[in-house]
Amino acid sequence: MEQDITNIDFSKGNGIVPVIVQDANTKEVLTLAYSNKESLERTLSTGNSWFWSRSRKKLWMKGEESGNTQKVREVLVDCDSDALIYLVEPAGPACH
Repeated sequence: MEQDITNIDFSKGNGIVPVIVQDANTKEVLTLAYSNKESLERTLSTGNSWFWSRSRKKLWMKGEESGNTQKVREVLVDCDSDALIYLVEPAGPACH
């Protein structure tokens, strides 16, 4: 999965951008999360969804504790380069 992240505008959101997580097969919207540059880089390098926790102020991988992982099949960037969509294959529910 190669995606050019050099033009994503993290500055508009003070270092983060919103990420809509969508089931790649059903197109169901699973959740809204946030990503910073490091979590996006981890997502692209590992194929698993990584996010930035605004409340805990740290990176987290979806399913790290619950086992409900998300394999990222595609990352889409909006026309303003300040929001993302992760098309994923979920292994379990997105929310607890």
